[in-house]
Amino acid sequence: MKRMPQQQRPLRIRGLILSIFFPVLMVVILSGNPKPITPTEVLSSIALVDSFRAIPSDNPFSETYEVWFRVPLDHTNPHSQYFPLRVYYSHNGFNKPMVVVIDGYTMYTSKANEITSIVDGNQITIEHRFFSQSRPLDSIPWSYLNIRQAAADAHLVISAFKPFYHGKWISTGISKSGQATIFHRRFYPADVNVSIPYVAPLNFSSEDERVYKFLDSVGTPECRKKIYDFQIQLFERKSEIMPLFKELSASKGWKFTMGFEKAYDLSVLEYSFAFWQWGFNCSSIPASSSTAKELFEHWLEVNPFSFFEENEVDKVRPFFYQAMTEIGMYGYRVKPFSRYLSDTANITFSFAMPRGHRAIFNASAMSDIDRWVKDSGSYMLYIYGQNDAWSATAVDPGRKTNAVKMVCPGGSHSSRIKDFPPELQDSIYKVLGRWLDLKLPANGYTNSSSGL
Repeated sequence: MKRMPQQQRPLRIRGLILSIFFPVLMVVILSGNPKPITPTEVLSSIALVDSFRAIPSDNPFSETYEVWFRVPLDHTNPHSQYFPLRVYYSHNGFNKPMVVVIDGYTMYTSKANEITSIVDGNQITIEHRFFSQSRPLDSIPWSYLNIRQAAADAHLVISAFKPFYHGKWISTGISKSGQATIFHRRFYPADVNVSIPYVAPLNFSSEDERVYKFLDSVGTPECRKKIYDFQIQLFERKSEIMPLFKELSASKGWKFTMGFEKAYDLSVLEYSFAFWQWGFNCSSIPASSSTAKELFEHWLEVNPFSFFEENEVDKVRPFFYQAMTEIGMYGYRVKPFSRYLSDTANITFSFAMPRGHRAIFNASAMSDIDRWVKDSGSYMLYIYGQNDAWSATAVDPGRKTNAVKMVCPGGSHSSRIKDFPPELQDSIYKVLGRWLDLKLPANGYTNSSSGL
């Protein structure tokens, strides 16, 4: 066989190397910008980011930014108008997990979420559309406030960051934010690897009567009677307590467009739900022999009256709109207190609807979510508190998926993973560790560590 001249062999080898690696090189070049070196370069490369500024960082983050995205009002319309959506973006490492907090309300903090602390991750927090300044400047177009549009907001933000973060992706949220986490996962299941909704109700009506059954059975009969007797005391001694209610309202600058009488009555009815929601102890309920001031102070501690105050209602009116049209709510039973009330039918929160809008509930929205949860909702970890009134309408994941539902014994709406007994915490870590292919908890996190 004729041997190749020595001087030609390197050329052939170089040609072979180029023939193998040139296509790969072209894929890298044509696939878009190289991975940014810094979080600011990430933000600068996202076309839908209008502005951003650095804000103080919480552990474990090296940098945190307040970011304003430009988001379509209607994701189904390519010619839609846009509105500003606020996001907190906290960086910990491009190869670490990304935790997406899908907020259901106004964002109040950029601190590390409990899940972020457990996995030692990055964090993006997405404000819900039409809360605070994440809304059109002139007025709120209420017809675009629904679970599909809000889920699409989260999808847009996640898609913008996805190319830059190569670890596992986790979505989470608490209460209404937990609901938003479920809704987003239903419509965009591939956006994240795992979802962890905390204390998230799945209501089937604007007055879900499962709440009444829960309030009739939670705790002990003795405790439930103490709660009812306390409510009766508030009605019976209204003439003594009302001046304290008005005095506090004046000092706070509260306004009740429904009038003091109605606000007082609704606050009495709210007491039992709030008592269990926030995990109060029955021993804290004052005796009937207590002074009006003692009754009032306990009532205020359990159920701050601002829940019905006009300015406070206005801040969360998007919640009430959603509750009355899609995501459901509870109501108040009149019959046990009928001798003190002029109402003849159970009371709902329709009074909190935006002016000119009727409370027409679309039951199909939550029915669809319920079907998806049972049939397709895998890699979902649901966290609940046993005595939380919102657990009356907790998700039932069924048996067709690998979803896990964990209930904190004696827990409330404030229940977090760190509040579970150690053996149940270990079970939670094992589930998440298996799903995420991580050893958890990461980075020395303990049940005494901070985390929202």
